[in-house]
Amino acid sequence: MSAIEAIKGTRDILPEEVGYWQRIEQVARDLLNRAAYREIRTPIFEQTELFARGIGEATDVVGKEMYTFIDKGERSVTLRPEGTAGVVRAYIENGLHVKGLQRLWYLGPMFRYENVQAGRQRQFHQLGCEVLGSADPRADVEVIALAMDLLAGLGLKDLRLDLNSVGDPADRQQYRQALVEYLTPYKHALDPDSQNRLNRNPMRILDSKNAETKKIIQDAPKIWDYLAPESRRRFDQVQQQLTDLNIAYTLNPCLVRGLDYYTHTAFEIVAETGLGAQNAVGGGGRYDGLVSELGGPETPAVGWAMGLERLLLLLQQLTSTPVIELDFYVVSRGEQAEAQALQLAQTLRRAGFAVELDLSASAFGKQFKRADRSGAVACLILGDDEAANGTVQLKWLGSGDQEALTQTDLLATVETLRHRLKDSRATMPN
Repeated sequence: MSAIEAIKGTRDILPEEVGYWQRIEQVARDLLNRAAYREIRTPIFEQTELFARGIGEATDVVGKEMYTFIDKGERSVTLRPEGTAGVVRAYIENGLHVKGLQRLWYLGPMFRYENVQAGRQRQFHQLGCEVLGSADPRADVEVIALAMDLLAGLGLKDLRLDLNSVGDPADRQQYRQALVEYLTPYKHALDPDSQNRLNRNPMRILDSKNAETKKIIQDAPKIWDYLAPESRRRFDQVQQQLTDLNIAYTLNPCLVRGLDYYTHTAFEIVAETGLGAQNAVGGGGRYDGLVSELGGPETPAVGWAMGLERLLLLLQQLTSTPVIELDFYVVSRGEQAEAQALQLAQTLRRAGFAVELDLSASAFGKQFKRADRSGAVACLILGDDEAANGTVQLKWLGSGDQEALTQTDLLATVETLRHRLKDSRATMPN
């Protein structure tokens, strides 16, 4: 019988990688908690209409990439392709809009049927934050600053912040018309996707990766020239406040993001090295019309999302695999010794120590080899003699020093033990 394999576009996160994921999650959780953002957890699948209305039927995400199916209740259901629409649905449905400004963050798997490559899976993971209820440009700058601080907290470098304004709906309508007028004479020189977008979603052509199309759009009209005075003033404020925070940015008139709900500020953070063509690690912007589009009250909002798989690729290039710092490795042989070893390991764990118990019942020599490879600071050894006498051998793996203690004395000197472990770990080779 043949083995069953993971579906293309999904992958297992093995134990040697999990430390990286936990590091990202912990840094994010600490940072966002300090900024008064609260975690929200929404369902992995939603009504298809949520994404069709929220993201936009003309987008590639809705038109080509969603995992949509009919459930047993004859409802059209979609695995979430992004996090914002679900957060907004929860915001409306649970009456969060009556509780004032909401700072929210989320973390979890998303699903898009895309071409699989490094940093791009069909099941992928996003971390995102949203501010709902503030039209202040400072909210835009706050979320950008948090994103940059998160990446800095992970030790990531060689990142570039791209910034643009896509204006309000009236600004975009004027710009859309000018862009179509400019591109129409070049229609047959555009790549096929861009030809299809010309009348359906022309601003997405600005984001084309096709070399010939990119040449054509170099001289296309810039949206900045079509911003109304209020939109221009808002964009100027965002730039000034970023400058005041010493956050460098690059103006990018071709940055439009892939979702229809964006208004005014749009931004993207890209890795200038380490990721190749798929180099965006995160991005977002303002989406003042999305809450009302999904049936809620008029509510200004801004937020971002980051792809964890791409952060993982960058972290792996930067640091070695994070490992559990083991305090003790417990070896034992003999029925009575093995029973006592289990009790000793559990007691030490409950006291706050990291303990691995060898369960192999193999010869002491093999267990000692595993202890040496484990990275533990010390080894606790129980054999027939120790079991009979209620003692334990404590061996410091860095120095090789060994001493005999009663099990009672070992457990009675927890704080002394902590200090000895700390001192011994500091002298161990990396």
